[in-house]
Amino acid sequence: MQNPDEDTEWNDVLRAKGILPPKKELEVDEDTVVQLVENVVKERIDGGEDGISTKPIEDMTLDELEEMEDEADERILLEYRQQRMAELMAIQKKAKYGSVREISAIDYVDEVNKAGDGVWVVLHLYKSGIPLCSLINQHLYQLAVKYPTTKFLNSISTTCIPNYPDKNLPTIFVYFEGDLKGQLVGPFEFGGMSVTLEELEWKLSDIGAVKTDIEENPWKKREIRDIMSISIRDNYHDPDDSDDDD
Repeated sequence: MQNPDEDTEWNDVLRAKGILPPKKELEVDEDTVVQLVENVVKERIDGGEDGISTKPIEDMTLDELEEMEDEADERILLEYRQQRMAELMAIQKKAKYGSVREISAIDYVDEVNKAGDGVWVVLHLYKSGIPLCSLINQHLYQLAVKYPTTKFLNSISTTCIPNYPDKNLPTIFVYFEGDLKGQLVGPFEFGGMSVTLEELEWKLSDIGAVKTDIEENPWKKREIRDIMSISIRDNYHDPDDSDDDD
């Protein structure tokens, strides 16, 4: 049986006829618009609906072609509007967070385990006075605004987990529908105080918590910078150092 979610011309025709439901979160790009135009033209030529002439397109007059083009444009705009409305309504329904909420141990079950179907949760364990924790919190505040469909939480480490060791801070746990999907534990996982917003976003995207629009892995740039720094350091000679015994 053919997959109804595949991007095929036949499935596009079935969707246009209302036989198949619209694709979820469909991105309407140039190719989609072209395909819709072709479908409408094909229906007008092959279907003969509403008394429309079924003559071959090569036999149509300029007026007939212009009329068919106008009707196709109207239908394309209507379908595009319906698809965008569906997309925006779905996003609006999920986009109910947009900030970082502080929780304690008693909130954990409701906020994490019972977050709901399809909900990603990012929980940051931190402690005041640790600079890297403060930096991660700053980055998460920005990411929470950018990705309002993801629930961002933070909690003082020992308040959430008694006796949680400071050496493991900062710690980020990522959950989906209550199940742990990934974790970042300790300064090394974050790359230290030089970690950027883009680098943290990439790590969370790699786990699945957000869908980043960053195209190039920022951690590769870090690797290049580190290699260059090591090379410069290894080749640097202090002019005050000398093996001359004079």
